[in-house]
Amino acid sequence: MPKRKSAYKQLFVLGRIFPWTLHGAYVREDEPMTMEEIAADYDIPLEAVQEAIAYYESNPPEMLEDFRREEARAEATGMNHPGYKFHNQPKLLTAEERATINRP
Repeated sequence: MPKRKSAYKQLFVLGRIFPWTLHGAYVREDEPMTMEEIAADYDIPLEAVQEAIAYYESNPPEMLEDFRREEARAEATGMNHPGYKFHNQPKLLTAEERATINRP
């Protein structure tokens, strides 16, 4: 289900876990986890893990739109720039810039 009062439109597991979090654990290169291990680690039903991974792998438009907005926001505020970690003050966006980023 989508998270209440959230700018994110994608579905969440139990209203609190991003599907990409579970998918990342499932496919990571160093030590991928089985779906059963993920379910145990997050204390959620196996079926929820299976659904979340299938949802992520289907590339739903709402998730892709969330990713696009996050990337645009990071770029506009300077968070994508190489020196950001040394000067981590994001640029404040104008209302117009925010509206442009949030526009579908």
